[in-house]
Amino acid sequence: MATALVRELDDDAYERLKARAAGNNRSLEAELREILVLASKQVDMTTARAAADALLKRQEGRPQSDSGEILAQERLR
Repeated sequence: MATALVRELDDDAYERLKARAAGNNRSLEAELREILVLASKQVDMTTARAAADALLKRQEGRPQSDSGEILAQERLR
C-alpha cells in the first residue's frame, strides 16, 4: 500500500477534519483515507459531460412527458 504526506495543511481545515473523523467514530487517518478513496472513485466532469451528451443524443426525437404533470395526476387519484 502507498503512503502519502500532506504538508502545510491549513489549521482550520485540520480541525474540521478531526471533528469530522470524531463524528464518524474514526481516527483522523481513517477519515482521510475514506475521503481520498471516495474522491478517487468520482468521475471527472469531462467524462460525466460526455455521458450526459450521449444520453441526450440517444433520446433525441423521442417524445418526452412532463413528470410534474404525471405526478400531479397521480396525487389526484
